[in-house]
Amino acid sequence: MDAIRVDRLTKKFDGTTAVDELSFTVETGELFGLLGPNGAGKTTTINMLSTLLAPTAGSATVAGHDVVREKDQVRRSIGVVFQEPALDGKLTGRENLEFHAMMYGIGKAERRRRICEVLGLVELEDKAAALVENYSGGMKRRLEIARGLIHRPEVLFLDEPTLGLDAQTRRNIWDYVRKLNREGGVTIILTTHYMEEADFLCGRVAIMDHGRFAAMGAPSALKDVLGGDVVSLEIDGDSAAFLAAIRGSAWVRSVKVLDDVFTMTMERGERRIPELIGMAQEAGVTVRCVHLRKPSLEDVFLHYTGRIMRDGDAGTNERNRSMMRGHGGR
Repeated sequence: MDAIRVDRLTKKFDGTTAVDELSFTVETGELFGLLGPNGAGKTTTINMLSTLLAPTAGSATVAGHDVVREKDQVRRSIGVVFQEPALDGKLTGRENLEFHAMMYGIGKAERRRRICEVLGLVELEDKAAALVENYSGGMKRRLEIARGLIHRPEVLFLDEPTLGLDAQTRRNIWDYVRKLNREGGVTIILTTHYMEEADFLCGRVAIMDHGRFAAMGAPSALKDVLGGDVVSLEIDGDSAAFLAAIRGSAWVRSVKVLDDVFTMTMERGERRIPELIGMAQEAGVTVRCVHLRKPSLEDVFLHYTGRIMRDGDAGTNERNRSMMRGHGGR
């Protein structure tokens, strides 16, 4: 049975299309990722599926209930962890959970049992009596996940659950999410712009950009589409002749150019690097940096959209260069 069914779902704001005729399904028990940059339409999609926004067109069902005609039934069937914190810092962790459980009409004895259960799940038993304003960022995210589970939802929406967290805390949250899915059987829809997060957690991902899906499938299958190795070259000089030489090489499966960075896929990339450098010299360009690696979801995004993931914290050129240098460019 499908936990979610979406048919040509569309949302427009003042003439701007934020979500453009999306159609997809999510199976019960699946961990499905919406992967894309800020502004791609991920949060808008989640807000429609969780009944916070009405679609402009199209339809969707969650846990068998229509998101427009059966809002109350949908809301009883889902849990949501929002991108922005929604906890009361002046209450303790336990009191936040107590209040949320009361809103769902859960009886006193059952509330106590479930609060103990979810606090144990996210390992916050020893912090339950502390004010939330004194929690770390990671503890707050874990408490929000616990709150989203207190009423035992069939579907859990996680909107950028690790945004702003340090690497170690982010990895801990990943472990909790995967445990919920595998051991608890909770269907999870995860939005993220962290490629490694989607790769680690999701059985299937949809790469989303400008309100549409550029590609959808298992991370491994999407990476297999590229084939071979990924070689990136950062160059100085006129790239036109170099690009023509590359495109004339039968062993180069694909090439994308972002300003001064060439990203190519090919078999046995390590053996082709000397040849690439020779081609660059013949074309009169200087190779500043070379990087060889296996395909990633970042490369998949580049393949389908012609650019790397947008990020408000850094420019496109600098992200491309730091990605190469940070992995030992030679």
